[in-house]
Amino acid sequence: MNQILALIDVQESFRHRPYWNESRAALFLAQANALIAHCDAQHVPIVRVYHCETAADSPFNEASGHVRPLQGLMDFEPALVVKKQKHSALVGTPLLCWLRDRGITNVMIAGIRTEQCCETTTRHLSDEGFSVTFVTDATLTFDMTSPDGVPMSADEIHRRTETVLHQRFASIAHVRDLVGDTCRDTAAT
Repeated sequence: MNQILALIDVQESFRHRPYWNESRAALFLAQANALIAHCDAQHVPIVRVYHCETAADSPFNEASGHVRPLQGLMDFEPALVVKKQKHSALVGTPLLCWLRDRGITNVMIAGIRTEQCCETTTRHLSDEGFSVTFVTDATLTFDMTSPDGVPMSADEIHRRTETVLHQRFASIAHVRDLVGDTCRDTAAT
């Protein structure tokens, strides 16, 4: 199989951010767990990506004890664990070489935050020649405020990300589409 699921930054660090929203996280976890279970059953390798920072007071610093799977995420055996310090999971990590060495052509993206590390990794993978499936309902983000002070809901940010990625950098999919079918190689279709 030449496809993987990259599960990006689904880690306890986020619970220690002021914008954390438990109800949004619960919906996300249900979707992410369904995708993980299906991919695991289909023997689609899953790469676990952690975001790590060096600032002593950051919940993303490994010394904080929060750089571990988000509580509620189902357990799985990752094919690879990547620790990154940049938004793209390909920068400063062995992931790009690992994908190429295994002949991977399609990468499914799920994780936290939709518009940051998930979108950035998607764009980078596309620029490197990979076919990317952005599993939109298996990504999570939070409300933000624009530079001019206008509030943006997480749903608006999600929609914006889907819009800018669609047919440019990725195909947009929903968990039900993948689970209802199979985690098939979308590069071959």
